[in-house]
Amino acid sequence: MFWAAHLLAGLAVVLAWPAPVVLSRAKWPARAPFTAMILWQAIALAGGLSIIGAMLVWGLDPLGDNLLEALGQLGDIAFTNQPAGTLGLLHVFALSAAGLLTAHLVFTLLLTYAKIRGQRKRHRDMLNLLSSPAVNRPRTLVINYPTPVAYCLPGGARSVTVLSDGLLNLLTAAELDAVLVHERAHLHQRHHLLLWAFAAWRAALPWLPTSQLAQKAVNELIEMLADDEALKQVREPDLARAIAIVASGSLRDPCGDYTPEDALVAVALTPGTLVGQDTGATVIRIQRLLAPQPALSVLQQAAALGTSGLLLGAPSLLLIAPWVLG
Repeated sequence: MFWAAHLLAGLAVVLAWPAPVVLSRAKWPARAPFTAMILWQAIALAGGLSIIGAMLVWGLDPLGDNLLEALGQLGDIAFTNQPAGTLGLLHVFALSAAGLLTAHLVFTLLLTYAKIRGQRKRHRDMLNLLSSPAVNRPRTLVINYPTPVAYCLPGGARSVTVLSDGLLNLLTAAELDAVLVHERAHLHQRHHLLLWAFAAWRAALPWLPTSQLAQKAVNELIEMLADDEALKQVREPDLARAIAIVASGSLRDPCGDYTPEDALVAVALTPGTLVGQDTGATVIRIQRLLAPQPALSVLQQAAALGTSGLLLGAPSLLLIAPWVLG
């Protein structure tokens, strides 16, 4: 099992630093956000499994020639008071670290979920007091706020889209439809679950480059996915203008047309968007609508998805191999 522990440790190091850094700097995810999302999930899951697996396998190494035998010996030590002299201090530390890290990840996941649920409940209670239903817009609420704001609040059958009256004063009917379709795409595709998982990953291991870069990338990718879903019902110029106006808060010229290019310039010149989003990410979203890039080829898609599959399968195979090969 010695070699499996070292391979798992090496894979954990690769997935903790160079792999997320390379993927975060790549340009192709904007051409295939769904594929990129799968790859980010594979990196996160495989990285966590590799870290825990490396410590587990190395800690069990003195207890048997294969994983099954070693786990049986560990059970005897834990539950039947068998002597643990064969383990040694470092191996006991590795097993303890594997157990503590697993418990930490699970606890953080549950704690993050509880925090998000509480925040959403308080938010919904405030909306009940401060918002009013939008006219002819089912499951849409309007708040009295001058800054352009649009977001969705998940809640199953109680999910709603929230708009500010400042936004309503800026958008045309077509652009408003684009905003609503975009926000509802977040709900239909359950992007809040992805955000929850990666927020928990970041909270559990804030020092890990994977968790930091993955959360930022996922936030950007879900916006692109919602944009792509919205384009099935709305026109690119309407969606591009809506994104730019929401981001920059720019008012229209009442005497002329407000083109997507005008709005793109307004966003690029804005130090930070009014809704707390990254300006650079917003510019990329608008650019991919105004000047669509060709989609990845079938071979490129297959390579990215195949890499995701290998990343997910490698830690499992390395954990099983010591049991099978002995």
